[in-house]
Amino acid sequence: MSGERAKIEVKEREQFGSRDTRRLRKQGLIPGVLYGKGKAPHPFVVPERDLRGALTGPSGLHAILDVVLAGQATVHPSILKEYQRDPIRGTVTHIDLQEVRLDRPIQALVAVSLVGEAPGLKLGGVLTHVTRDVNVEALPMSIPEHVDLDVSALEIGDMLRVEDLPAISGVTYLDDPHETVLVTVTLPKLVVEEEPEVVEG
Repeated sequence: MSGERAKIEVKEREQFGSRDTRRLRKQGLIPGVLYGKGKAPHPFVVPERDLRGALTGPSGLHAILDVVLAGQATVHPSILKEYQRDPIRGTVTHIDLQEVRLDRPIQALVAVSLVGEAPGLKLGGVLTHVTRDVNVEALPMSIPEHVDLDVSALEIGDMLRVEDLPAISGVTYLDDPHETVLVTVTLPKLVVEEEPEVVEG
């Protein structure tokens, strides 16, 4: 389960524009926006080192972030709503946080992790991880980091759907249980090479 809370202190962002954004990033600061229900979006900056530390804990991107605005005592429990990465460096360049109530369920996208080895692979089958993430609903502190899916009984021609995921207390799967395919084991496609035509004469 997520259950992980990380405190980050952010500063109000007063300057905007691409030039200011580049200057902030050079200073090791990541711009972001905190969204609260019924409140105006709140622009801020956070030290990149602090943010990385908060999001690389046991709960990863599903951690509950206790956001504190510099100079204030109020804690804003939030989740990572969206983030942007630098396409070359891979570093986070902007984040959106969503303030949440810990006593109300939220929806999140959770990774499906495959465990075990499918017997069908030893017979030449090919395993395809069709759907890598599932939509779930749970209280913020109960969002799982990932969901394990056991593939150790899969033979050639078998598949697993959302209905085959393990039941987790307090967690509801939102994707169609019968239609959403997660994993398949199929025979490899045969590539038939055409013989070159021989032209007489």
